[in-house]
Amino acid sequence: MNMSAEDLRYPIGKFTAPIELTKELRGKFIGTITRLPHDMRNAVNGLTDEQLDMPYRDGGWSLRQVVHHVADSHVNAYIRFKLTLTEVNPTIKPYIEQRWAELPDSKEPVELSLKILEAIHPRWVVVLNHISDEEMKYTFMHPEKNSTMTLATTLALYAWHSEHHLNHILQLRKRMKW
Repeated sequence: MNMSAEDLRYPIGKFTAPIELTKELRGKFIGTITRLPHDMRNAVNGLTDEQLDMPYRDGGWSLRQVVHHVADSHVNAYIRFKLTLTEVNPTIKPYIEQRWAELPDSKEPVELSLKILEAIHPRWVVVLNHISDEEMKYTFMHPEKNSTMTLATTLALYAWHSEHHLNHILQLRKRMKW
């Protein structure tokens, strides 16, 4: 199975925001976020430290860093949703993902981040299930992109993000026959 560098980097393709957040898409996206803690745990189940420390592609993060990154990212996403629901067009705080992935906690057991996902995702899903269609139009300002993002687009983005990184792990396991 020969995969291009682009396929390895974007195993499910690059993110494309839906034109409209239909009821069906919303349910699908919330379902993805609901299942991610379980799916992520299953994806890394049985991997050794040596396997977890292998990058999913040349120049990419190790599987361990991917798991820790997803936890970091989704904690930030949860907070962004809550800020946007309680403030008018708040400016969110971006962070330098690469530098976060190099901090000492990114070398710790993945169990720490799996527990974070298992704790934060159910709370996030409660919030997601109670956001009205009108609230899904609420925005926050993303200073790095110098633009506003709706909660609808952000929901789609984080569902994609969940599948994107999950597939980094699953595809490496498949390629390595683990």
